[in-house]
Amino acid sequence: MRWGRRPGSARAGPVVEQGPAAWTQPLEALLARLHGSPSGLSTAEAESRLARFGHNVLGHERRRAPWVEFLARFRNPLVLVLLFSSVVLAVVHDVTSSTIIAVIVLMSVTLDFVQEHRAGQAAERLRSSVALRARVLRQGGAREVPASELVPGDVVLLAAGNVVPADARLLEAKDLHVNQAMLTGEPYPVEKRPVELPPSTRLSEADNTVFAGTAVIGGAARVLVFATGVHTQMGDIAHALSVTPPSTAFERETRQFGLMVMRLTMLLVLFVLATHLFANRPPLESFLFAVALAVGLTPELLPMVVSVTLARGALRMARQQVIVKRLSAVHDLGGMDVLCTDKTGTLTEATIRLVRHEDTSGHESGRVLELALLTSRFAAGVPNPMDAAILAREAEVDVRGWHKVDEVPFDFERRRVSVLMVKEGRCVLVVKGAPEDVLRRSTRSEEAGRVLALTPEVRARLQARYAALGEDGLRVLAVAWRDAPAEARVARPEDEEDLVFAGYVAFLDPPKQGARATLVALANLGVATKVVSGDDARVALHVCRQLDVETEGVLTGQEVAGLDEAALEVRVEQATVFARMSPTEKSRVIQALRRRGHVVGFLGDGINDAPSLKAADVGISVDGAVDVAREAADLILLRHDLDVLRDGVLEGRRTFGNVMKYIRMGTSSNFGNMLSMAGASVVLPFIPMRPLQILLNNLLYDVSELAIPLDSVDAEQVQRPTRWDLRGVRLFMAIFGALSSLFDVATFTVLLSLFPGDVALFRTGWFMESLTTQVLVIFIIRTRRNPLRSRPSPWLVLTSLGAVGVGCALPYVGMGRWFGFVPPPASVVFALASLVVVYLLFALWLNRAFSRRFTGAARPRARTPAAPGARRRR
Repeated sequence: MRWGRRPGSARAGPVVEQGPAAWTQPLEALLARLHGSPSGLSTAEAESRLARFGHNVLGHERRRAPWVEFLARFRNPLVLVLLFSSVVLAVVHDVTSSTIIAVIVLMSVTLDFVQEHRAGQAAERLRSSVALRARVLRQGGAREVPASELVPGDVVLLAAGNVVPADARLLEAKDLHVNQAMLTGEPYPVEKRPVELPPSTRLSEADNTVFAGTAVIGGAARVLVFATGVHTQMGDIAHALSVTPPSTAFERETRQFGLMVMRLTMLLVLFVLATHLFANRPPLESFLFAVALAVGLTPELLPMVVSVTLARGALRMARQQVIVKRLSAVHDLGGMDVLCTDKTGTLTEATIRLVRHEDTSGHESGRVLELALLTSRFAAGVPNPMDAAILAREAEVDVRGWHKVDEVPFDFERRRVSVLMVKEGRCVLVVKGAPEDVLRRSTRSEEAGRVLALTPEVRARLQARYAALGEDGLRVLAVAWRDAPAEARVARPEDEEDLVFAGYVAFLDPPKQGARATLVALANLGVATKVVSGDDARVALHVCRQLDVETEGVLTGQEVAGLDEAALEVRVEQATVFARMSPTEKSRVIQALRRRGHVVGFLGDGINDAPSLKAADVGISVDGAVDVAREAADLILLRHDLDVLRDGVLEGRRTFGNVMKYIRMGTSSNFGNMLSMAGASVVLPFIPMRPLQILLNNLLYDVSELAIPLDSVDAEQVQRPTRWDLRGVRLFMAIFGALSSLFDVATFTVLLSLFPGDVALFRTGWFMESLTTQVLVIFIIRTRRNPLRSRPSPWLVLTSLGAVGVGCALPYVGMGRWFGFVPPPASVVFALASLVVVYLLFALWLNRAFSRRFTGAARPRARTPAAPGARRRR
């Protein structure tokens, strides 16, 4: 043993030398590596190891102080630009504008922080999954100690009802059944036995090992602890949750947009300052003009628009019984084009049901149900979910009059249970167990009430039927019987011969009601579904068939483990079902899909799903999920109806649509006007607009856009996955900015030709034209339709027309003189109005052309999934 780091981990601590997986090593070699003994450790050695290895608890990363988390949100480039603008405005004594910008930024950051801040780390929730106390062999005798004091090399005694306190290898086991669905996703109890396994054995197939946090539901065992605390499989999950996840699509794209605005602002300011100083303009006036242009170019309302729009979407989703824990998840849900979902508990009910009880001819048989029910009713072993599913059908058959005489309990070697029963003087031994074993011991078959010889043809047909049921994703048990002497009072394993094969009972974890309709709706919205499960591939494929999910390929966890990242990125595009996946492999699949450019959602409810929930762009869980899954998720569905996912996707797309309206406005008309102003300031002998007038223009424009979060979104804009497309934003900005600048030049020409040398009138006319065009164009940009066929929000109409009305009326009132305005004559007003009308007509044509040409630019690179029910690829 040594003190050091676990390979591939950043967690320091005492660890056992790493080698092959503990479940694949020969037991003697594992004992030697642990310096252990089947009789356990001495008290002194256990205390020594506890000091070296630390306590058996799940470590957690130190949480940053809330104020540190709050301040970290100010690292966003756009927020920095806005704060810089606020400081500069305060320095030049424009306290009103400075305060408005500062308040908007502070409110946006605070709303985001409060919504996303979590009371505790998900890793801390995992601590409750470890048993509080454990029975351990110390000094050669059994004693009870706190589970936190277990160390590698300890020998622990397990019994039904225990939670496994550490990862451990079986030394001895008797009828040991473990529920490890929380770790692997397998809904059925797993049989554990002390056997040697080949080196290729995976965690989900480690039948000789029990893992921390799983539950013993039957039997007893003596186990050798080889990993404790953070070095258990559960510890790996806790560590994955404590690591900062990669940025989501919304966070990445917002940051990129902020950087773009920052670069443009700096370039514009430097250009204006350089040209003005080169032309020997007054330095202070040039600086104030440049700052005003920078503020005009910056979309300072964007944080508010984004936060309010997302918050409004979160409130609307709350009415649909969806809790939004991270505001930006609303946008990410709208941009989602791949939904990865666990199977058990999300697509299925996680409740085992008996769905088939058929005879040797493949027909439903009450006789087979009766025999299976008798074994489940009288067997003395610990009940399991399959017995419970059989007993749930007790009302369908009459088992009165039967009395138990004896039984041969289930064990792993025989893989069957036998019950000796008597009724009205007839004694019968009924056997239920693994189909291949029961069939091997059968020499006859029961068909239509007759007992016939089990011919090779019939045996082959029964084997084929068993295989077919397995391909349908069913867990199958076989039922057989034989007559016993009336005086028989003891059942023995050797009596399980010369059996009469009766038929099969088959079990299924059925799909959730409404899951198929949800997946159909998501497919029609352009969201592909991929099943990522710890269960067997056949079971996952069967669920896909039941839900009409088109399956293009299957990838197992073992195959994923053997692929490098580049190869995995290719394979994840080709596969629909991912089976036998460990938590780490699930996360790798999600990260590979994200690197391929997808916005990935993950739906899960188990501890084994928690790392994937955190790794996805948007993690989705359900109210009935384990605590740690709910903590790791971004969205929690309170209503056990997956159809709320469809509503959430549509709400996310509506939210994105309104955010993009402001983005397009702020990066097109603003950019065009500021660019025109910068260019005009170089060629004109005077600055085209005073800094105060620029700031007033910007303020009125911002007021006009306050109602954007309340606006409606056209139905066709929510039919496909949507996301920020920075290339498309830049292209839109260039095209519409150029159009705006073109009409600004036309305005300059009109004003200079009609009233040459009148600087105050020039500034007044351009202020009115600039404000009117950049505000009214929202009614064109907000839709891809004809604006007359897309009704805007009444609030948007009110704020927009109100801002234009105030701006155009200002030159005619006394306050206008304070801003440097003069009343323009009717000829100027008519000329400006004509330019505005022509501009809006050009903008309408250009917007329709742009929408037709570039609507698909923001679509994801994934293939549009075929609707469920379409013909599957063979």
